[in-house]
Amino acid sequence: MFKKGSKLYSIFTGSCPKCHEESMFKNKNPYILSEALSMNETCSNCGTKYKIEPSFFYGAMYVSYAVGIAFAVAAFVISFVILKVSIDIVFISIVGTLIIFMPFIMRLSRNIWINFFMHYDKNLAKEKLN
Repeated sequence: MFKKGSKLYSIFTGSCPKCHEESMFKNKNPYILSEALSMNETCSNCGTKYKIEPSFFYGAMYVSYAVGIAFAVAAFVISFVILKVSIDIVFISIVGTLIIFMPFIMRLSRNIWINFFMHYDKNLAKEKLN
């Protein structure tokens, strides 16, 4: 399920959606905020251009909203349902979760968005082996 060749592999590793060999981001650590969204222009392995068109990643904002809601719901369930803390603490935990995971959510959203439009090409992987 998370093996090379699956969409989930590309989404969670941030690797090229075509060949799964190189990271799309210049720095793999999303918590270096000055470089959080700095992306390579193309994949050095297969030459895939990541920005298909100008402003391509604006669509990732919609994905980011959904991913943020998922994180907020998870924080709510953990704090209110499992830990049974007060509603004030629940609110603080949701806001804290969203702030702490913001760089990760932004990158994850870009990875999901680009994987809507690009697909793994196993021929590129075979060419690399030869």
